[in-house]
Amino acid sequence: MELGLYTFGELTPDPHTGRTVAPAQRLRDLIEEVTLADEVGLDVFAVGEHHRPDFVVSAPAVVLAAAAERTETIRLSSAVTVLGSDDPVRVFQDFATLDLLSGGRAEIMAGRGSFIESFPLFGYDLSDYDELFAEKLGLLLRLRDGERITWSGSHRAPIDDRGVYPRPVQERLPIWVAVGGTPESAVRTGALGLPMALAIIGGMPERFAVFADLHRAAANEAGHPTPRLSINSHGYVADTSQQAADESFAPFAAMMDRIGRARGWPAMTRPQFEASRELRGANFVGSPQQVIEKILFQHRIFGHERFLVMFTVGTMPHTKAMRSIELYGTEVAPAVRRELAPDAGADSSPLAAG
Repeated sequence: MELGLYTFGELTPDPHTGRTVAPAQRLRDLIEEVTLADEVGLDVFAVGEHHRPDFVVSAPAVVLAAAAERTETIRLSSAVTVLGSDDPVRVFQDFATLDLLSGGRAEIMAGRGSFIESFPLFGYDLSDYDELFAEKLGLLLRLRDGERITWSGSHRAPIDDRGVYPRPVQERLPIWVAVGGTPESAVRTGALGLPMALAIIGGMPERFAVFADLHRAAANEAGHPTPRLSINSHGYVADTSQQAADESFAPFAAMMDRIGRARGWPAMTRPQFEASRELRGANFVGSPQQVIEKILFQHRIFGHERFLVMFTVGTMPHTKAMRSIELYGTEVAPAVRRELAPDAGADSSPLAAG
C-alpha cells in the first residue's frame, strides 16, 4: 500500500493562541512538510485547491513545483484540482511541466470541489456544475492520450488539430478522480477505468464500502482492469493516544465548526471527536499503533492500494505537524507495509483474529 499525506494549506487562527501565520510563512512551512515526508519515505504528498481566505493554496501545481525541487522520490499530486472551473488544457500543461521538473512524479486528482467559490470567480454557472466536470474530464483524458487533438464541447471553445505541450515524462500522466459520497461519481469513475480517491471524513467506514464496490463493478462492466482505490481521511499521530487527542481536538473542532456554520452542522463536541477516534470512526487520531491498526482494519473493508491522511485539519503548530509526519513515516508506514507485504503470513496481522 502507498501511504501519504494531503493538505489544503490552512490559513486560520491557532485556536490556542489566536495567531494566524503569514501566507508566505505558511507556504514555506508546507514545503518543509513535503520535504520531511519525502525524507521519511512516504509515497505521496497532495495539495488541495481553494479560493478562500482560510486556505493559502489556490495554485497547487505551483506549490508542488517548488516541492519538486526539494524532494527526490515522493509523488506529487493535487487534492483536488477543481476541474469544472478550470481549463483542462492549462491543467494538463501545468502538471506536465511539474512532471518534467520532478522527473516523472506528478499526478492529477480531479474533483468537482466541495466549495463553490471558483465557479463565479472564473465565470461559470453553478447550474452546470456536474456537466462541466464530466465534459472537462473527458477533454483532460483526451489531452493525456495524444499530443494533437481535435475536440468540441458545450463549455469551451473547440480545438482543431492543435498540439498541446509540453508532454510529460510519464507516458500517461496519472489522473485520479476524487469522490466524496455520490454513487453516480463512483460509477462514472469506474466506467472510465480511472483510479478513485474516496474521502471518508465522517461516519463508519463500512458505510462507504458500496462506493468501492460500485467503482470496481463499473470498471469490470466497461472492460477495464480493476482500477486503484485510495482512502482519504483526517488524522493526527502523536507519541501517545492522549497527546494526539489533546493536541488535535481544538484545531479539528475549529475547522469543522467553521465549515459547519455555513452548512447547518452542529458544533463538534469532545465526545463526538473521541468517538471518531475509535476503530470504526472516521478519524485516524492516536498513537502510531492505533493508526496502524485502523489502517489495517479499513484495508480489510476496502482492499485499497493507497491511503492519504490530512494532519493539518485546522491550524496545527508547524512543529507538531512535523512530528506527526515523522511518526507516520518512521513508525506507521513501515509497520503497515510489513503487514500487507505479499509474503506476510495470514496470522501475522494484529487483526487476524478480529
